[in-house]
Amino acid sequence: MYVHTNFRLNNKTFKSSNELLAFSRSISIEIYSFMDDWFNDRDFIVVSTSGSTGKPKPIKLNKEFMINSAKATGAFFQLGENTTALLCMPVNYIAGKMMLVRAMTLGWHIDIVKPVANPLSKAKKNYDFSAMVPMQLQASLKDLSKVKKLIVGGGVVSNDLKKEIENCTTEIFATYGMTETITHIAVKRLNKEGSENSFYKTLPNVTLDTDDRGCLIIKAQKVSEEVVVTNDIVELHSETSFEWLGRFDNIINSGGVKLNPEKIEEKLSNIIDERFFVTGVSDTVLGEKLILVLEGDKTSKELLNIKKRLESIETLGKYEKPKEVLAVSKFIETETKKIQRKKTLDLIL
Repeated sequence: MYVHTNFRLNNKTFKSSNELLAFSRSISIEIYSFMDDWFNDRDFIVVSTSGSTGKPKPIKLNKEFMINSAKATGAFFQLGENTTALLCMPVNYIAGKMMLVRAMTLGWHIDIVKPVANPLSKAKKNYDFSAMVPMQLQASLKDLSKVKKLIVGGGVVSNDLKKEIENCTTEIFATYGMTETITHIAVKRLNKEGSENSFYKTLPNVTLDTDDRGCLIIKAQKVSEEVVVTNDIVELHSETSFEWLGRFDNIINSGGVKLNPEKIEEKLSNIIDERFFVTGVSDTVLGEKLILVLEGDKTSKELLNIKKRLESIETLGKYEKPKEVLAVSKFIETETKKIQRKKTLDLIL
């Protein structure tokens, strides 16, 4: 596979792929394993989905499509050769792999650090670009000035965190995508946003549509041979922009009223400090009833008081107030720190 002549890894240049492979082994077995896959004779690599909405599964990704995705990211963010980048996510999943592909394809100077909570705390230099999960963004607030442009994926950025980053000099973007689309196919600005930035905009060569459920259909021939039909309910603003509303498979039908958990969670995020999610459980009268699940140890009395407090919140609609409040000491997560709702709920029930 082609490697740009300006590519640097941990400030080192390479005369051949074998030299790069040998050096990658000194960093970690995970980096070496990916590099070995990247430079073999096959035209694809096998990656695993995150498992946040189901059982993780292996899928094949065309290497040419991965290169196309890298070029689209570079064009959208105007990140050409000699861009300085920081890889601080695991390379077990596609997000980490694609940081390396972008660097090799576009001629970036990329540094690799361990995927810790605050990867910027010991950084001795500034970077043009990096990618993080929301937990890393939260932990890195005081060091964010070391990065000019940052993409955030793998989870929802809470309203509280959005307020904390509003005046950061770093340009921070939420990403929309999945393993099947080789990470993000759309992004939206999270800080210093105007009305025009409140929805996702696609990368080059991506167009959108919706099906009869109101779910997003992605047409991106340069990164996927097939049209991708998602379970994400959206409001289209154009063929290249949309607002994400929630997951179709998370919709709760409570007494004939359809409830969108993600929209309810957005309202609750202004009220509840700890991590939480809402979901539906079977109910003999309503069919499904809305419940709130909190992370952390709570007494029965504390849970009852929270339920009563929420009943008095005027911003919550009649059907958006949880019928029950439960708690678990620790949520079950994927390796990329996404909450596994069903497994967590099974743990409680």
